[in-house]
Amino acid sequence: QVQLVESGGGLVQAGASLRLSCAASGRSFSSYTVGWFRQAPGKEREFVAAWRRGGFTYYADSVKGRFTISRDSAKNAVDLQMNSLHSEDTAVYYCAAGSRIILSSIRRSDAYDYWGQGTQVTVSS
Repeated sequence: QVQLVESGGGLVQAGASLRLSCAASGRSFSSYTVGWFRQAPGKEREFVAAWRRGGFTYYADSVKGRFTISRDSAKNAVDLQMNSLHSEDTAVYYCAAGSRIILSSIRRSDAYDYWGQGTQVTVSS
């Protein structure tokens, strides 16, 4: 079992930055694929970014060049650095982890086994 806890959300103005962190307990992240997803009011949950063993990273087109996902092995966490935030980035952000995710499924929320409780990110324009 893996327990995930997100932190770092908040209210910022457009153009600002935030850093989200997903801390894991129970298992090391080293053998897991870790993804960040978000869900805005009235919308479906969507893929944001993922980190895979070996340091491979994947991004949604909407955040590419603005967001960076990285692993902090000392904290057993995966962080999401979000720069140049837009009002459209407003959502609840969730981290998720899975141990048997194939590459073709990395953007699918149903591929992940464990989920955090979510953290709210609000970007005012």
